[in-house]
Amino acid sequence: MTLEATADNTDYGTAASGSSFYAAMRILPRAQRDAMFLIYSFCRQVDDIADSDGPRDERLAAIQQWRDDIDALYEGHPPPRLRDYAATVKRFGLKREDFQAVIDGMEMDIPQNIRAPDLATLDLYCDRVASAVGRLSVRVFGMPEEDGILLAHHLGRALQLTNILRDIDEDAGLGRLYLPREALLLAGITGDDPVRVINDRNLPKVCAALVTRAKAHFEKSDEIMKRNRRRAVRAPRIMSKYYHAVLELLLARGFAPPREPVRVNKLTKIGIILRYALI
Repeated sequence: MTLEATADNTDYGTAASGSSFYAAMRILPRAQRDAMFLIYSFCRQVDDIADSDGPRDERLAAIQQWRDDIDALYEGHPPPRLRDYAATVKRFGLKREDFQAVIDGMEMDIPQNIRAPDLATLDLYCDRVASAVGRLSVRVFGMPEEDGILLAHHLGRALQLTNILRDIDEDAGLGRLYLPREALLLAGITGDDPVRVINDRNLPKVCAALVTRAKAHFEKSDEIMKRNRRRAVRAPRIMSKYYHAVLELLLARGFAPPREPVRVNKLTKIGIILRYALI
């Protein structure tokens, strides 16, 4: 599951202190909270490489260095920037392959901008940049193995698809288009030029298909959280309810241009925190 609802598509681009992620993580016991902020820091640093405007070959080299550094961490000689991670990795049983999956996901945007991926590629992207973060997170939350992995699968995809729907215009400004090719073709939209696609009159049909997918993943994640200990799922519940509120705002606004940005108001945020963190 992604860590933050921000202005960028992969969630780590603003200060955590102003985020739904920060609110959800503040309710955790100290050790879990510290672990989650280490995961957040890792994701943000890798994402910053993917979203920078530096030369692509330099960004690929920087991403590879992170890959090498994660390997070094798990081989028992972490580099300075990962020295604080060793105890957390051991305490919560965090998996090397999940860190590496996040790196692989961020890298997908570097050789060339993602534009109208097929559904399989889009799902792989969501798994790497969102569900892999979720697999790290559920270990920190203390969820049972099987349900934890299932929750990461469904909630991660629900959150990432919501991000994609929310950030259509901003992503197009970066030359990116995450809407799946199959949905575009079904709506009669050909080509993958982001600006042209987001201004097509049939865009709402494409978005409706993604909304349906996101809702199905939200429903599955709700089923999983309902059958688990309330304390273990407080943080993911807060993230889920926040993102679901974003999705509802997008549906109320619609996807035809011009599209005003949507934001969850402060009262709604407070209500989510009160209901799922304190009561």
